[in-house]
Amino acid sequence: MVNAVTGKAKPASNVDTYVKKLPADTRAVVEALRRLIVAVAPNAREELKWGQPWYAGTKGVCYIAAFKDHINLGFARGAELPDPAGRLEGTGKGMRHVKIRNPKEIDAAVKNLAREAFTLDAG
Repeated sequence: MVNAVTGKAKPASNVDTYVKKLPADTRAVVEALRRLIVAVAPNAREELKWGQPWYAGTKGVCYIAAFKDHINLGFARGAELPDPAGRLEGTGKGMRHVKIRNPKEIDAAVKNLAREAFTLDAG
C-alpha cells in the first residue's frame, strides 16, 4: 500500500502482512523462524514493532529483521545468552543476533538460543 500523502510505501500493519510482502526466499526463512519461536515459546506475543516482527514474554525477547541477503534473528538480551556454538554476532551492550540465509541454517544451536532467550525472560 502507498500513502496517498507521501507517495511512499506504508509500513505493514501486522506481521502476516509484513511477511507476505517479502520475496519468496526471504519469506521462507522468516516463516521458518516464526515456527521456531512458536515451538519454543507458544505463549509469546507476536507484534510488529519498529517495522519488524517482535516476540515478547514478560518483555521484548527477540525480533526478526529481513535484509537483502540475510535475515537476523535478534535477541534483546543476547549478550547474556550461552552460545557454545559461537553463532551470536554483535558488539552492543545487550543485543546480539544470528544471521540466517536459508532455512537449513536454523539448526539446534539457533533453537537453543531462542529457548534460552525466553527462559531468561521468564526468570
